[in-house]
Amino acid sequence: MDGFIDLFSELITDAGIPSEFIFRKRAVELPGFFRPTKEWDLLVVKGRKLIAAIEAKSQTGPSIGNNFNNRAEEALGSALDLWTAFRERAFLNSSQPFIGYFFMLEECEASKRPVMVQEPHFEVLPEFRGASYLRRYELFCRKLVLERHYTAAAFLTSVAEDGLRGGFDTPASDLSLERFVRVLTAHLSAEI
Repeated sequence: MDGFIDLFSELITDAGIPSEFIFRKRAVELPGFFRPTKEWDLLVVKGRKLIAAIEAKSQTGPSIGNNFNNRAEEALGSALDLWTAFRERAFLNSSQPFIGYFFMLEECEASKRPVMVQEPHFEVLPEFRGASYLRRYELFCRKLVLERHYTAAAFLTSVAEDGLRGGFDTPASDLSLERFVRVLTAHLSAEI
């Protein structure tokens, strides 16, 4: 994920934010509401104003099924914690920040295979029936934005061999890297 964080850092400076306001690998903790702090992969903090926070995650096989729920709960918990801390003015006089979720999934047999659901008491939402983990992650990222937990989300896939050379695919145009970057830079332009 370091290459994508490098890219986001470059795009942020290209948008007019000086590099001294970009934090990664150090000073990336933000206060929470339900917990004292949470580390983000990239922060933009200008003065004492939170401008942007980006979380970057990935998932590789073969245990994709074991980790899907953990990734979903982690992303939702981070968003809830941040927005509640924002409401409680933990970020002082910050206007609404950009909160981004960037996710890359290994495209492999385990991620593309349809997955059965258990419905012992109630039916699951129809979009989850027979959906592969690839489709579930796509739905998840889309719903993160739809429900306004994140300002933007990007969802990419890559075959292991291609990923090492920088190759990736975009399963859904509304979750593309390009769209994520456009939303981020538009937010930054309002903060310059």
